[in-house]
Amino acid sequence: MSGETDLRFLLERMDPAVRDGEFVFVSLDTFPSGVSLDEMEAIVREDEGVTLVVRRDIADAHDWPYDFVAGWITLRVHSDLAAVGLTAAFSAALAEHQISCNVIAGFWHDHLLVPVDQLDTALEALRALTSDGREP
Repeated sequence: MSGETDLRFLLERMDPAVRDGEFVFVSLDTFPSGVSLDEMEAIVREDEGVTLVVRRDIADAHDWPYDFVAGWITLRVHSDLAAVGLTAAFSAALAEHQISCNVIAGFWHDHLLVPVDQLDTALEALRALTSDGREP
């Protein structure tokens, strides 16, 4: 099932929602043995090793080092993977508030990881992109 590609539609219906918890990026040389995939939120293989996105308490339990603690925002509109302009629009809105953003694109939604202490401001900036500035 294809997602939406019309930028105006996507912006009007982003419906940003916060996922409970704090999330961190962990860099390891290899995928850790004995660790359940259920503990992972995202996995990226890179030439330098494996990047895991996990809940902060999971990283702490495994004694994995991290330095960026994020809040997680999901844009609940079903954006097509080939849609153009959505990432640029929300990145610009967050940049106006000096908020860094790490994006994970899933098949159904875009997921934004922002500094946890700027989560509320990021949510406000994203909601301002909707047609009336409020959560749909």
